[in-house]
Amino acid sequence: MFRTHFSFFVLLCALVYAGCGSSEEGPVVPVLHMQESGTDELLIGLHAVSDRIVWAAGTGGSYAWTDDGGAIWHAGTAPGADSLQFRDVHAVSLDEAYLLSIGPGEDSRIYRTVDRGASWQMLFQNDIDAAFFDCFDFREDGSGFAFSDAVDGEFPLLYTEDGDVWRVLPEGTLPSAQPGEGGFAASGTCLIVLDDQAVLIGTGNAAMPRAFRNEERGNAWTSSDVPLPGGEAAGVTTLAFRDARHGVALGGDLTAPEAIQQNVAVTDDGGSTWRLASSPGFPGAVYGATYVPGGILIATGPGGAAFSVDDAQTWSPLDSLTWWSVDAASPDAVWMVGPEGRIARISFRPAP
Repeated sequence: MFRTHFSFFVLLCALVYAGCGSSEEGPVVPVLHMQESGTDELLIGLHAVSDRIVWAAGTGGSYAWTDDGGAIWHAGTAPGADSLQFRDVHAVSLDEAYLLSIGPGEDSRIYRTVDRGASWQMLFQNDIDAAFFDCFDFREDGSGFAFSDAVDGEFPLLYTEDGDVWRVLPEGTLPSAQPGEGGFAASGTCLIVLDDQAVLIGTGNAAMPRAFRNEERGNAWTSSDVPLPGGEAAGVTTLAFRDARHGVALGGDLTAPEAIQQNVAVTDDGGSTWRLASSPGFPGAVYGATYVPGGILIATGPGGAAFSVDDAQTWSPLDSLTWWSVDAASPDAVWMVGPEGRIARISFRPAP
């Protein structure tokens, strides 16, 4: 049910060891296996629960899941959601998953299934006309947050204790917004939960991209500047951390799809301070990113995909196709998704 796709880089790396990344175990070669998703919709949200269980979601109210590592994908459409774009998915298990749809007003919704998509329940429908929810994430205890673009200078922040009941937290919970500031729903990773406690949010579309952090439950949110391109349609699109302190904020200017950009910033203090790192090398903005267990960082975007084994100091090309999201369960179980139902599984193998 899948075919193996070797980019020129993979062939070169395998033949002459040039440009191979080095993990903690030594040089590695990435191999891409193209899989059949069962849908031709643009796939955007992605969550790898394990080496075998993965959920994806996208436009047209679409979703897909696999319980065998992608040998077979089961695709469907959430009832009544065929006009919606699911930009984020959070899977608790093979049976239970949450979907976040984006859009102004009532288009921003949260759905849940407990039977692998056989039925869906709408848990939340936004009633703030100007709100636009971009991304969400959960702690292991079932509590979670969803982040919206600013409305009248404040960010609506949605919260749940148990995944069932969602409520917008009081105004002023997050720092006040800059003019036009909001999040990017590029891959549903503008809000992430770290170490099952701290929550981090990346922003853009304003003069200065920022990161908001909540260290412990009940504490105030702090704000830090992120040195990425600012302005309209620019900023932080995705966040990824390998532990509670070391992470990256990636993004760029979405209006410059042909340009190689300075669009990666790194932190070693949990997001309190940031500094520029090297670009992944493909043109345009980064849409999605993840750390593979073991320390490999992968970045994806319309211009391609690349990986780094040294926290974005240097990069190696991975593929030149358009990829929106990436997530990983292990070095042998990494997935990327993109247009026309595109799904690839990546295996990082020891170099020959």
